[in-house]
Amino acid sequence: MTLSWNEIKDRALQFSKEWAGTSNEEADAKPFLDAFFDVFGISRRKIGTFEHRVKKLDDGNGYIDLLWKGVILIEMKSRGKNLDKAYQQAKEYTHGLKQHELPKYILVSDFEVFRLYDTEENTSLEFKLPDFVRNVQHFGWLMGYPKKQYKEQDHANIEAAELMGKLHDRLEEIGYNDHPLEVYLVRILFCLFAEDTTIFNKQQFQDFIEQRTNTDGSDLAAKLQELFQVLNTPKEKRFKNLDEQLADFPYVNGKLFGENLPTASFDSKMRQALLNCCYIDWSKISPAIFGSMFQSVMNPKERRSLGAHYTSETNILKLIRPLFLDELYREFDASKGSTPKLRGFHKKLSTLKFLDPACGCGNFLVITYRELRLLEIEILRALNKSGQRVIDVRDIIWLDVDQFYGIEYEEFPAQIAQVALWLIDHQMNMLVSSEFGQYFVRLPLKKSATIVRGDALRIEWSDLLKKYNLDIEANDTTVIVGEPPSEYQLISIKTKNLTIIDERSDLKEKVWLNTSFDFIIGNPPFIGKSNQNAAQKTAMEKVFAGIKSAGVLDYVAAWYIKAAQFIKNTNTKVAFVSTNSISQGEQVGILWNLLFNHYKIKIHFAHRTFKWSNEAKGNAAVHVVIIGFANYDIPSKTIYEYDDINGEPHQIKVKNIGPYLVEGKDFSLLPIEKPICNVPNVLWGNKPVDGGNLLLSDEEKNELLIKEPKAEKFIKPLISAYEFLNGEKRWCLWLVDAEPSELKQMPNVLNRIDVLGKCASKA
Repeated sequence: MTLSWNEIKDRALQFSKEWAGTSNEEADAKPFLDAFFDVFGISRRKIGTFEHRVKKLDDGNGYIDLLWKGVILIEMKSRGKNLDKAYQQAKEYTHGLKQHELPKYILVSDFEVFRLYDTEENTSLEFKLPDFVRNVQHFGWLMGYPKKQYKEQDHANIEAAELMGKLHDRLEEIGYNDHPLEVYLVRILFCLFAEDTTIFNKQQFQDFIEQRTNTDGSDLAAKLQELFQVLNTPKEKRFKNLDEQLADFPYVNGKLFGENLPTASFDSKMRQALLNCCYIDWSKISPAIFGSMFQSVMNPKERRSLGAHYTSETNILKLIRPLFLDELYREFDASKGSTPKLRGFHKKLSTLKFLDPACGCGNFLVITYRELRLLEIEILRALNKSGQRVIDVRDIIWLDVDQFYGIEYEEFPAQIAQVALWLIDHQMNMLVSSEFGQYFVRLPLKKSATIVRGDALRIEWSDLLKKYNLDIEANDTTVIVGEPPSEYQLISIKTKNLTIIDERSDLKEKVWLNTSFDFIIGNPPFIGKSNQNAAQKTAMEKVFAGIKSAGVLDYVAAWYIKAAQFIKNTNTKVAFVSTNSISQGEQVGILWNLLFNHYKIKIHFAHRTFKWSNEAKGNAAVHVVIIGFANYDIPSKTIYEYDDINGEPHQIKVKNIGPYLVEGKDFSLLPIEKPICNVPNVLWGNKPVDGGNLLLSDEEKNELLIKEPKAEKFIKPLISAYEFLNGEKRWCLWLVDAEPSELKQMPNVLNRIDVLGKCASKA
């Protein structure tokens, strides 16, 4: 029986304590490794052998300390021995193994230090024996759990945003603000990224500023204006006598540089601030992360907690993997070995459409696009092995940014989302270039994501999809087109399974044309009922018109209803990150009974409560859930359970997921005001009405005890729902057994009682 993670952690602590100080390889290695595997409930005798003999490269014999064939090779050394040499020795041993015996992992240890190598991914992890308990989940694969790897963001993103923040502040100080400032910064952002990622020549933007503008910054604004015009003009239409350094910049298009902006003004410090931005290697910065960073840049107050509000890649992957990515990889694996199946699967990927109806700076869309492009590369590798020749790489890259749609209330993040998708597209094109030995860049920009600025609760989500009437009869199953099939949305016939003939090529195949989004994803706003402004409350009232008690719902609940309305009678799947309050307490009955009973929603997977966090300073401390759902049922569902809300989850397969995100029926309790038996109505539960005079925070408690140590016997812990859910401490003065003589010796306590009495008399 598989052990729980809590039991494994307990065993790990015992293991660390029992084997502390062990040092001798010959005497202790075997019992040490037996105990190591026992931490995970694995009998070493069933999976691995000690002193496995192998032929060395010099024809001598070597002896592997422990080998679990195809899984792990372990080499032990006495304490203090060189683990680099131990690893090299282990690598040499692998040359004597058969193909099926080669280990995925190599572990070397001197009893105090553990160093784990992943031979396939070329990564390593190191920790000491006392830290074993904090690293046990890195060994989940020993028990058959799929290995989870979530890439965390680089702190260089924060540094870059701070530099842009200084430039933003100065431009705003001189009066360059609002829409022009937002567009201006987005253009600069593109140029900074472009010169480090081969869109421009290396340091082309930096050289232009350093070599073509005055050090006092007096002409920098005019020069940038000229550059923006050049980037928006095809080379054949540019002035013949254009400065050669300007003429060397490519034509970008994409409407990014099309709008005429007011001319800004720079000084020497502002020019230097822009050059400091150029000195960062922007190629290493994830477009998925810096978008939200720059959103904070626009608000100096938010900048103090820079990074507190953006979604980490870790959390995005927790949503998109179970929603669609894992399934797509399973379909890819099933298609290997069949060229027609691989091509059909590739075509399917190119027609998938994604909507984030609260997209912000596009984090979810960007990471989704990146992961799909990585899968496309895997498809192309498989096709390449099957003999498909690549003459022009442009003909085989079918995925593009126009498969992505978003709705965003604010203008600046909406613009960032648009640009971020272009930037990640370019990064993926560079990977394709390396893979196939052909330089591949999409310039000028021809396609773009559809990012609409507006209120997602008022916009009809279907309006984002472009509709093309193919003008064919209702019973037709063939259509001839002059553009790629993925450009079309079928609206004029009932069937979706058509044969497409492309007049420009020999393409003739059956495809599935989308009339809706395949997946709706995102992170709607975290706003509780008491923090909603008037406009938000009005939007909630419109969405929940006629629903009793809907006023207690969090703002995010409206996105669930809008999504449920949109996906009715479709195969569209949805997943949102939400505050965990929608799966607790009184909100559950109101929201989920409506979703289950009226909209026939089924929950397909759910991450139970975990802490929303990232590696930025000012890290947000929010407890969230992820819920994936659709308008149809599936036989097996997955709950992601967290033994530690700061850690990683383990999977639980269940038949059905209820609204409390545990295995159970689609049923929730509704709040009732009348008692179920013949007793008076209860207006309040256990509610302190002392005006706060008998309640103490940790700080207040310590301060009182310094003044009056005798009060300690009367101070008791107070645990209400808030303290329990958030792990905070609060205290109260419990004076039930206090004698008057004792109270007279505590003037500070008496003062609190006196104030309490005055409050009571006024009431």
